[in-house]
Amino acid sequence: MNATTKKDSPRIIRIELTPVYVPFWDFVKEAMSSAGGLGMAIAAEEAWLGGDFVICKLIAEDGSIGVGEAFVWLPETGVSPQQIIGAIKDALGKYVLGESPFHVEKIRYRMDINVARNDVAKGLLDMACYDLMGRITKRPASDFMGGCVVDEVPLAALIPLMSPEGMVDLAQGFYNDGVRTFRLKLGKSIPDDVQTMKLMRDTFGDEVRIRVDYNQAYRRADRAIRAIKAIEPYEIDYAEQPIRNTDYIGMATVQKSVDTPILSHEDCFSLQDIVTLIELKAIGVVGINAERPGGVTNALRAITYAEQRGMGSVIHNQSLGISSAMQIHLDAARHHSLGHATELFGYFMFEDDLLVEPINYSGGTATVPLGPGWGVALDETALVKYATGPTITIGA
Repeated sequence: MNATTKKDSPRIIRIELTPVYVPFWDFVKEAMSSAGGLGMAIAAEEAWLGGDFVICKLIAEDGSIGVGEAFVWLPETGVSPQQIIGAIKDALGKYVLGESPFHVEKIRYRMDINVARNDVAKGLLDMACYDLMGRITKRPASDFMGGCVVDEVPLAALIPLMSPEGMVDLAQGFYNDGVRTFRLKLGKSIPDDVQTMKLMRDTFGDEVRIRVDYNQAYRRADRAIRAIKAIEPYEIDYAEQPIRNTDYIGMATVQKSVDTPILSHEDCFSLQDIVTLIELKAIGVVGINAERPGGVTNALRAITYAEQRGMGSVIHNQSLGISSAMQIHLDAARHHSLGHATELFGYFMFEDDLLVEPINYSGGTATVPLGPGWGVALDETALVKYATGPTITIGA
């Protein structure tokens, strides 16, 4: 990528940042409400009714536009759309303006040495660079990740925390549509978890793969160990975030005490976070999405690092259309390194994906969008409709 010369690579001249809020569909809100407002065991107090996002456009001097998208939720990411926009406007943007989008390594290096952390904001800019590369060259963005090895990617379905019967009923609907991997939200109680897992296996047998997500349900490692051991007879792929997100030592204690691989999510935002968790032997599988560990460049590094340590990686997120397209391209390019189905549930949860034409989700798979960059087009009318504030412009 960095072999592209200044002569044949248009520079980035402008950044546009728009904060967006998209509500969940009413049936999703009802499902969340029936499970206490969140559909998961995380101890946040406010009901989760929709998603906050930042849409980023990078405009090159030839008129090409690359788009990125970041999802934020304060109980997990700890930053708001306004904070992301502020970090780019006041600090990070200067390391992108005037650069070629093909120089992602240089851009990332300059952002990292001049601005600590802020991985979500850095990743948003990085993501838009890959789309812009594709727009300039008329090639799919996955070509800059190694090239597609599959035309469609298998999907996992998210099952929120409800009654065991309700969770199995919802899983049955996805199963009928071709889905064969499920992420179950657990953590209400160990007996409830066991009942849910038993009912799932009684219903689907060994035809499906199951992963579970505790969303920090347990304050202590010993309780998490008991919970995971109780469901291990039901063959789970991995258990996500069983204890609080600041307890790396506790995560290591859990991982060393159970046979099931542990995945970190709420405490894993940077590439260094992933390396530290792996070296502590605190996880057995790596979680990746558009925001973590900060865009495409770091996602590729994380997947390679995990593979070299004998671990799989999981792409999962509740995103809108731009970010979903990015993650599908990432899966398609590194499919043989992952080992787990990708979970993209935004198309099911949010009332709009902000795309002109939707991505093809059918038969338990997502088709890799065709065309330059991410292969999808941002719906400008929808962007205006769901914007929560003015578009901030940086540069010419």
